[in-house]
Amino acid sequence: MPILDGTDAQAVALAAQRLAEGGLVALPTETVYGLGARADQDSAVAGIFAAKGRPANHPLIVHVADWEQAAPFAASLPEAAHRLAAAFWPGPVTLIVPRAAGMAKAASGGQPSIGLRCPAHPVAQALLREAARLGVAGVAAPSANRFGRVSPTCAEHVAQEFEPGLLVLDGGPCELGIESTIIDLSQGKPVLLRPGVLPRAELETVLGEPLQAPDHHAPRAPGTLASHYAPRTPVRLLPADKLLPALHQTDIPAQGLAVYSRRSAPDRAGLRWRAMPDDAVAVAHELFSVLRQLDGWQVAEIWVEQPPDHPAWEGVADRLRRAATP
Repeated sequence: MPILDGTDAQAVALAAQRLAEGGLVALPTETVYGLGARADQDSAVAGIFAAKGRPANHPLIVHVADWEQAAPFAASLPEAAHRLAAAFWPGPVTLIVPRAAGMAKAASGGQPSIGLRCPAHPVAQALLREAARLGVAGVAAPSANRFGRVSPTCAEHVAQEFEPGLLVLDGGPCELGIESTIIDLSQGKPVLLRPGVLPRAELETVLGEPLQAPDHHAPRAPGTLASHYAPRTPVRLLPADKLLPALHQTDIPAQGLAVYSRRSAPDRAGLRWRAMPDDAVAVAHELFSVLRQLDGWQVAEIWVEQPPDHPAWEGVADRLRRAATP
């Protein structure tokens, strides 16, 4: 699998040409690595669903270089979208807006809405702008992993997921480490569909109103299935005050247990411990990499300390809850 230096202009040009021709390219963003195809060509987007094993009705996010590139995908852009984009683009927030007729139907999963994001990573920006020069309106890009599995935060993670032949632009480890915040603006009130690293309070200050919880009218959105972001090894999520007593009392399976917690695990045969930082941003940055590492230990289960019930931990708590759901 060719992994190319994303800071090399020739590598970016090659990747942009592949996108223009309807092919797939893995690209870095500040959140996770994405598996990209031109969003304005449904046959190209079909390649993403096939490669990931992703249901075709599960929508993708369209990545654009700037606000001007976003506009053609939208039937309308609410004032709230203008405010959020002005405050956080380029950055880790996805805006779901009414979709323009005839645009990105496959990327939307057939819905009348579309998710738009402007990534901050310089390699992603360079690729989007070079691809636009070749006529690519925008790039649909879910996380570059098999559907439902742990998201990739470095080029090597992508290489572990797919067959040789996929062009991967290496932009180094992802700065943030979990996927973007998703806000639905397609039905009036702003609805938080997926938390990320952006604090809810900051988003609500910019919006000038509180974020609503999703109901049955909410559009389908990436990363919102009950079970998602899951390693092959079962994950068990335990409250901090119950984790250590359980580790002292449980019979350790022959395969062993992996533990990811803020307090050290007891020194028992078969227990392998990885320290969890006290800071939510630090945990988000390393979370998917750590889950991949613990999965590679081939233990019976991965036990994870439940994050604190605090707004700063909302995005991490969301990913862990879904990873631990069978």
